[in-house]
Amino acid sequence: MAVQEPHHPSAGARIAVGTAIGAGALVAGAAIAAGVIAVVFARTVITPPTRRPEDVLILDVGESTITLSATLDSMTPGSYSLWFDRDRGHARVGEILSYTPDTVTRQLLGVDLGSLEHAQRGRFSGWFYLSPADLEVPFEDVAIETDLGPAPAWLIPPATSTGDWMIGVHGRAVRRQETLRGVPVFRQAGYTSLLISYRNDGDAPGTADNRYALGDTEWRDVEAAMRYAVDHGAERIVLMGWSMGGATVLQALTRSPLAERVVGVVLESPVVDWVTALHYQGVAYRLPRVVRLGILALLSNRWSRVFTGQSAAIDLKRLDFVARARELDKPILLLHSDDDGFVPSTASRALAVARPDIVTFEEFTTARHTKLWNYDAERWTGAIRRWIARLPR
Repeated sequence: MAVQEPHHPSAGARIAVGTAIGAGALVAGAAIAAGVIAVVFARTVITPPTRRPEDVLILDVGESTITLSATLDSMTPGSYSLWFDRDRGHARVGEILSYTPDTVTRQLLGVDLGSLEHAQRGRFSGWFYLSPADLEVPFEDVAIETDLGPAPAWLIPPATSTGDWMIGVHGRAVRRQETLRGVPVFRQAGYTSLLISYRNDGDAPGTADNRYALGDTEWRDVEAAMRYAVDHGAERIVLMGWSMGGATVLQALTRSPLAERVVGVVLESPVVDWVTALHYQGVAYRLPRVVRLGILALLSNRWSRVFTGQSAAIDLKRLDFVARARELDKPILLLHSDDDGFVPSTASRALAVARPDIVTFEEFTTARHTKLWNYDAERWTGAIRRWIARLPR
């Protein structure tokens, strides 16, 4: 029997096989990279930050002026906080005095913490006030009993008590100081202000996983505050939320039996729909659609807990109040700026269009995220004052 010679593939066949293997490796590598990016982004969204980026250069400090690098925040008119020295220092800056293409000089209104003498970098914030004492009003430190334990809050009474209460709910990665800006207008209208902390914000008790649920569980701490208010004489409650606090307030409004005491809601730069907000942020970071969809899948499915560290999946559909607009039945004042930069105003506008019968939309264009009061305090306060006056008694 003749023995056949072994078959050797042609050079073209060998190249084709090599190309296929290389292409497969590239596809697999791209898929792995996309998955890693999605995990990192998803974890960032739900993990409380330990440090905030200082993106403004401090170039010169005078007796009553400060010169900074020109950024979107530093070039926006108004009055703001300037945190520096890794948040150990705090100053208040006012209006723009002059600017060049690269720098801006603003009023230096005061330094509350630390020293600007050797500071090189900082970050802008909308807090402005650090304590109710800065408002020169009486206040009391109280504890709200939540299902995780006592959470600290500030109780600020009006000059004359009316049985009306405002519960202020701050946003993601900040604390209750953010809500101090809402006190004067409500206090003038006779409202007691209760400014609360909630799980994983650094003041209130944390959860075992130390992860945000984007309002899907934080609303329970708002409900606990509502119970505290009712137990202490509240007859009518207005809920006010900033950013993620807006999403949290809407959950409390639709999930708590105590919502029958709520007569209205104020939302400032709110997350009305997290899917819209997360897609927006993903586009800002130039993430491909497949990665953005992966982020949503990681946050909303139980199997992903090993990657994200969260103890339970987040119900993103339940957090979509454009889709759930018909379920809302309380007057809503919605304040949002089109240049928000973090939470797009598109969902807020969609909610206003869907429910013009209950939503009053106050449009800003150049106020950035949660800084509408800072940009134009008179307009912001006037909008809330007029809305309060129209609430049903």
